[in-house]
Amino acid sequence: MKTLTAIVLALVGARLFAQEQFIDVNRGIKEVGANGPVKTVHISGGVYALIGGGANIVVSVGDEGVLVVDTGAAAQFENILAAIRTLSKKEIRWIVNTTLDADHIGNNEKMSNSGKTVNGNPAAIISHEKLPFRMVKLPVPVPVSARPLNTFFSEQRDLYFNDDPVFIYHTASHTDGDVFVHFRHADVIAAGDTFLTTTYPVIDVTNGGTTQGYVDGLNRILDLAVPKHLEEGGTYIIPGHGRICDEADVLEYHDMIVIIRDRIRDAIKKGMTLDQIKAARLTRDYDARYAAASGPGSTANFVESVYRDLSSGKK
Repeated sequence: MKTLTAIVLALVGARLFAQEQFIDVNRGIKEVGANGPVKTVHISGGVYALIGGGANIVVSVGDEGVLVVDTGAAAQFENILAAIRTLSKKEIRWIVNTTLDADHIGNNEKMSNSGKTVNGNPAAIISHEKLPFRMVKLPVPVPVSARPLNTFFSEQRDLYFNDDPVFIYHTASHTDGDVFVHFRHADVIAAGDTFLTTTYPVIDVTNGGTTQGYVDGLNRILDLAVPKHLEEGGTYIIPGHGRICDEADVLEYHDMIVIIRDRIRDAIKKGMTLDQIKAARLTRDYDARYAAASGPGSTANFVESVYRDLSSGKK
C-alpha cells in the first residue's frame, strides 16, 4: 500500500512539474494589451513569440539572420521592430505570411524594407501562391510592394535557416491560401489562424476557407506534434491568437470543430434552415469556452460559416 501511494505521489509530482514548465512559457502573456508594448517570449532554441503586436508573431534568430512569421498590425510596427531588435541585430532575411488578415500582414512592406536578402534586396515575403491572388481581390487591394512575391504552389515548402529545417505547410483553413510553419529542430509550430485559443474558427468562405481545411490542417499539426512526458509540453504550438499550447490543446480544438460540423451537417440533412440551426444552439456546450461576444469568432458567425460551407457542397 505504501509503495502504491509513493508511486501515485511521484506521478502527481511529475505532472505538476511538467505543467509548471509549460505554464512558465505563457507567464505574463495575458497582461499584454493589443496597443501596448510587445512582449518577447522564448519558446525553444532560437524561436521566440512576439505577443501584443496584433496576431501572434513568431521569430527565428541565429547566425544567418532573422526569419519572421507574420508582421502584425500596422499601428504596432515600431514596437514590433523594437522587440525583434532586442533579440537580434542581424538582418531580417525572410518573412512568411500565414494568412490574409490585416493583423497578420499589416507591416509587410515596412518589415521587408527593414531587412534585406543576401543579394541586397528587401527581405523576401513567402506565402502560398493563392494568398497574393486573394490580396488583389480584396475591396482595398494590397499594394504590390506589400504582397508576397516568393510563392509556392505545392502543399509544402522547406528551407534551412539558422541551423533549423523550416517547413511551410499549405492548409485551406481560414482562407485557401493559409499556411503554418514548423521549425523542426526547435520543435515549434507557428499555426497562424489554423489554430486559435481565443475564439471559434473564422472560416472565410468568401476567400476559400473551408471547415474541412481546418480539420485537415489541425490533423497535420497533430501528426507533427509530439507530447512530452505526461502529455504536458513537448512540441510547442503558437496559435494565431492566444496562449502558447501543446498537442493536447490542438486536439481539443480539432474535436470541437468536428463535433459541431457533424451536428450542423446532420441538421442540414434533416432540412433545417440556418435560422432553425441557430435556434437549436448546437454549440451550447462549447460557447462558454470559445464564443467571441460578436463578429468573427462568435457563435453566430461560426455556425453560419459552417452552414454556408457545407451547403455549398464542400465537405
